[in-house]
Amino acid sequence: MNMRFLSVHRHILPVIFLFLLTVSVSAQSSRPNIILIVSEDNGPELSCYGEKVLQTPFLDKLAQEGVRFTNAYTTYSLCSPSRSSIFTGLYPHQNGQTGLATHKYHMYPGIKTLPVFLQNAGYRTGIIGKIHVNPESEIPFDFHAIDNANFARKNMMEYIRQSQKFMNASDSPFFLMVNFPDAHYPLVRQAEGMPAKPIDGKDLKTTLSFVGTKSDRLLNYTADYYNSMERMDELCGRLFKAIDSAGKSSNTLIIYLGDHGAQFSRGKESNYEGGMKIPLIMGGPLVKNRNSVNNDLVSVVDLLPTIMDFASKPVTEKIAGHSLRPILEDVPDPLVRKYLATECDGGTSIFFYPTRGIRNHRYKLIHNLRPGVENPKYFLYARHFNEHFYGGTEEPELRSAPDSVRRAYYRWHFPPEYELYDLDNDPAEWNDLAEKPEMQQVLRELKKALQQWQKETRDPLADPKLLKAYIDEMEAVKVKYPNHGYQKNKEFEWKFTERFEEYVRKGRRKE
Repeated sequence: MNMRFLSVHRHILPVIFLFLLTVSVSAQSSRPNIILIVSEDNGPELSCYGEKVLQTPFLDKLAQEGVRFTNAYTTYSLCSPSRSSIFTGLYPHQNGQTGLATHKYHMYPGIKTLPVFLQNAGYRTGIIGKIHVNPESEIPFDFHAIDNANFARKNMMEYIRQSQKFMNASDSPFFLMVNFPDAHYPLVRQAEGMPAKPIDGKDLKTTLSFVGTKSDRLLNYTADYYNSMERMDELCGRLFKAIDSAGKSSNTLIIYLGDHGAQFSRGKESNYEGGMKIPLIMGGPLVKNRNSVNNDLVSVVDLLPTIMDFASKPVTEKIAGHSLRPILEDVPDPLVRKYLATECDGGTSIFFYPTRGIRNHRYKLIHNLRPGVENPKYFLYARHFNEHFYGGTEEPELRSAPDSVRRAYYRWHFPPEYELYDLDNDPAEWNDLAEKPEMQQVLRELKKALQQWQKETRDPLADPKLLKAYIDEMEAVKVKYPNHGYQKNKEFEWKFTERFEEYVRKGRRKE
């Protein structure tokens, strides 16, 4: 044995170790911080998206420093299912959270979630505001502040203070999710001086484009929705300032989105654009494709793989989304979607009406799974089931609307099996083209694409037996527990969840 070589080798080992340690620490410190901002119940009603009535300068600036997505969608126009897709990169029927957490819906056991992915990558994880997905034990953030919805809009600056506390706690890379309560109902005109100059209904000429009706009452609700958006934007501005004050700006990716559309008729709880289409902006110094607009079809299922791509630990598990990092770095995206799908069952027994939707770059198909049956969501809005539906269009307000609008509301009330819309020429979806002879080829194409998506994602509602059992259970629960009485029953469990889980997992085993 060459003793001289061994002696030299022993002296070199500590040097190599120190070098590798330095490289490791350097690599870890160079990984970006990631801040995900989620606002409640709002579509792309921001000035950077062309909204003329309100001003959102801070999110506008973020868009100038990054990418603004014009065709971003949630998976389901309701809070818990939408957030479940953010946390898992899966559609709600794939992860199990097909309804509201407050109504005892929950994910299937063993679903891996965003904080777990990030912790395995060496990130500190924090969340400000509600999680609203069950079970919360499977979404184990290291830091959790303001663990409620705060729909009263109290102590709004606490969101900023808690964010500062988390950011300043360590120099290690972090992920922070900040959930602002605006623009969820009940709408609040002004909270803690924000906005400084509230918009009044008298300042408006129209309501939201997809609502299509007009009255002084609706204009006032629309004005307060806009005020909520301006307040949310101001809080985003204060958060951006806190990031800068913490010295984190140069190495932080900022992602902003709304969880789903606004709670007006044909918005939240529907499969129309007013419920599904959301604002999505990604910005900051790390984004090379600055001040750009992207028209690709993107979904909230893409957030988890994008975040993990920036965290330098791409997801190897099979999920529904894919990383948007190529778009942010202005390189060709190899996974551009030809079709994008959505789902909405209702989220509670009373709201239940299952639908599926799919679109290409121009046309959109909605498949109503109980055609001809009255859609309860129409009356939930028209007759104001609770204070969250006060902005719904009342039937007397509908009588003075144009014929196309009244026909669309009737179609929403008693849906046909299929609806087809030209989003280029009819973005508010007033004119159903499904029966037009010249549109039958498009209709067939989108039907086929929807069936393929359901097959690939193991959608339980593609199985007629599971769909019937699901409908039967919802109808039985409505009778046994009127007015959501099951919420107070500690023993209550949804039976369909286990059957859905078995169907989804069986498909995965075959793969």
